[in-house]
Amino acid sequence: MTTMRLVRVLLAVIVLVLAGRAAADTATTFNATPDGIAIGGWDTVAYFTENRAVEGSPAISHDWQGATWLFASAEHRDLFAADPEAYAPQFGGWCAFALSVGEYAAEVDPESAWTIHEDQLFLNWDAGVRKRWERNGIGKGVETGRGNWLRVSRQILDGEARYSRKAGSPWNETP
Repeated sequence: MTTMRLVRVLLAVIVLVLAGRAAADTATTFNATPDGIAIGGWDTVAYFTENRAVEGSPAISHDWQGATWLFASAEHRDLFAADPEAYAPQFGGWCAFALSVGEYAAEVDPESAWTIHEDQLFLNWDAGVRKRWERNGIGKGVETGRGNWLRVSRQILDGEARYSRKAGSPWNETP
């Protein structure tokens, strides 16, 4: 191998490594739409402060952990920005029940399938699945889900995760 060719190969490797690091820096394990909106645009603070699901506004947003979070008010945005881990859903906003029974990321219904348990937000596939998760014991589900989430979150970042998508998912329309 000539010296010039060796230099080119080394430069190509360096560029690929740097590109991989940049991609890893922007990757997220959070359940986000193809355009990067966390949990479908629902205001994660409203679950705690209003005890209900509220849609966020694109005009009131905050970027965190590689996703854009939408809020219904500047007050909610500021609360989130001050302590995002207190308000962000557990398991990256993926279905808590799915993670309590297996190692895959399932979409959620943030409008009707959410639970606050021990000051933490959990989302589920739909209201029926949420009821099953509650019947099975939330505490036990959280414990099992945390172990599975460690593996699934790595798989998401590595591009190897298994997903369960809803029929109307925006991900079904991406190439």
